[in-house]
Amino acid sequence: MSTILIVIIVANILFSYKGFNDLEFFRKFEFHIGSIRAGDQLRIITSGFLHADMGHLFFNMFTLFMFAPVVIGFFGSASFFLIYMGSLAFGSLLTLLMHKNDYNYCAIGASGAVTGILYSAILIDPSMSLYLFFIPIPIPAYLFGIGYLLYSIYGMKAKNDNIGHTAHFGGAIGGYLITLIKEPDMLVNNTSMVVLLAIPIVILFVMAKLGKL
Repeated sequence: MSTILIVIIVANILFSYKGFNDLEFFRKFEFHIGSIRAGDQLRIITSGFLHADMGHLFFNMFTLFMFAPVVIGFFGSASFFLIYMGSLAFGSLLTLLMHKNDYNYCAIGASGAVTGILYSAILIDPSMSLYLFFIPIPIPAYLFGIGYLLYSIYGMKAKNDNIGHTAHFGGAIGGYLITLIKEPDMLVNNTSMVVLLAIPIVILFVMAKLGKL
């Protein structure tokens, strides 16, 4: 396993565990619109290393563990780290943009960064598949990625849970753009997958433009 992947997973575990047991620490580093707009911009990054509970932490780290080796194997550790942190930042910045007037909005979790790695891995290996719980057949990873973001649009519109759906989208955009910038040949060699993965992103921005979110 790559050293940088181990470092990221351990950092998430330690930071989250501290937050589980220290509410003051948790509140200080969570994503909070009011605090960020008041100048505490470090939260844009630190919130991506906090999680709500062990289940939340496990799901994100397990997903990262499954898809990170594809990105590391193709780009190397340094570029993987760039995509991870870039996706984390994209997720937070899109959340800030879309919720800028909701001063009480809070969010936590590595989901944005992990979704960026997922999108990057799918662009690198469009044929990859994964097994989901209770489904005994492999699911094409690109269908999972697209479906996940379409579900996130629904979650953003419904506003019936505390999940940071906007960060998922921002992270996907970050992973998508950084991967294509680093490997522009994908636009020619993998055009169909580039277009397919762009569909939910385009839908999001059209709906936002029309005021449907």
